[in-house]
Amino acid sequence: MLTQRQLFLQHNAQTSRTPLLLEFQKASGMYLHDSSGRKYMDLIAGIGVSNVGHCHPAVVTAVQKQAETYMHLMVYGEFVQTPQVEFAAALAAILPQSLNCTYFVNSGAEATEGAMKLAKRYTGRGEILACKNAYHGSTQGALSLIGDEEFKRAYRPLLPCTGSIRFNHMDDLARISPKTAAVFVETIQGEAGVRLPDEVWLQALRSRCTETGTLLIFDEIQCGFGRTGKMFAFEHFDVIPDVLLLAKGIGGGMPIGAFISSSAIMDVFTERPILGHLTTFGGHPVCCAAGLATLQTLQQERLVAGVFAKGQLFKSLLQHPAIREVRGIGLMLAVEFDSFETNKRIIDACIADGLITDWFLHCSNSMRIAPPLIITEEEIQEACKIILKHLD
Repeated sequence: MLTQRQLFLQHNAQTSRTPLLLEFQKASGMYLHDSSGRKYMDLIAGIGVSNVGHCHPAVVTAVQKQAETYMHLMVYGEFVQTPQVEFAAALAAILPQSLNCTYFVNSGAEATEGAMKLAKRYTGRGEILACKNAYHGSTQGALSLIGDEEFKRAYRPLLPCTGSIRFNHMDDLARISPKTAAVFVETIQGEAGVRLPDEVWLQALRSRCTETGTLLIFDEIQCGFGRTGKMFAFEHFDVIPDVLLLAKGIGGGMPIGAFISSSAIMDVFTERPILGHLTTFGGHPVCCAAGLATLQTLQQERLVAGVFAKGQLFKSLLQHPAIREVRGIGLMLAVEFDSFETNKRIIDACIADGLITDWFLHCSNSMRIAPPLIITEEEIQEACKIILKHLD
């Protein structure tokens, strides 16, 4: 009889030649439990997904309750479904007034795709710009925007009329013109190895987009929903986008994404053609119920308030000659080493020692730290102790 790992390799599509092949049977809070009963601390939250921890009781209860009430009823946008309405209203209540209308989808990549269509339809323009070393998803449209040729060359031709500017480079803002429909920017670059924007540059970007009639689209798929110490990363920089992308952490472990704008901008999807953007499962009632429970948990347990200090604790503890830099804000951090080889050796040793972490797609010499926001000071100390143990 074949084992689960053998069946996985035989029947599940593989994304690399060297999968970790860890087999987990349970997850709770900060921890994953494998088939032998061993416990692992999750230092990356499923790549920024489990912001309130794995299987948070409030999220589980919301999922169970909604699954017993109704699940899929109709393609998105036709029926009034309470979980969608309540989650969209709750998001509008914590966002600026100009971000009052949400279109729910299934993932971050779908949020990117929807926002690309929205920008083209609203502006009547074809050009879309993004930043070098960006990551916005792996679908064809999103892939056209990401800033690393290594991930793109095998799939060309991709979308025309896409281009790039350099993150934090003032000179490149002149590239934005009256022909530009939108500029996509990660408010904090994730897969580039956690790169924060210069506030003056971000404000100048906002001004240039306003001047040229270009939509400014902030991708907060990784950095949103409390990860930086504020509910949304743009709150650190006094800049408001025209469109906001969310996913990952907003569903408490359930698959959901969203692109959010004003009602006036989003209204272009209603005609010429009707059903200007359509999804069957976007805004799934169970996922929206999980999303609302996640948001309420962040608010009621005041999880966001402690995130910045937890990030500072990581930075203070991760001091070692082998560590070149610890970048980031809150619980979105990158620990930089001299090479990928060094980083990979340390990551493998940490995993073998019960600590789950990894590296970044566009910054392979840096270790990712993005744990659930519920991580305690004691757990931070334990995680850092394990990392430091494997540096010598």
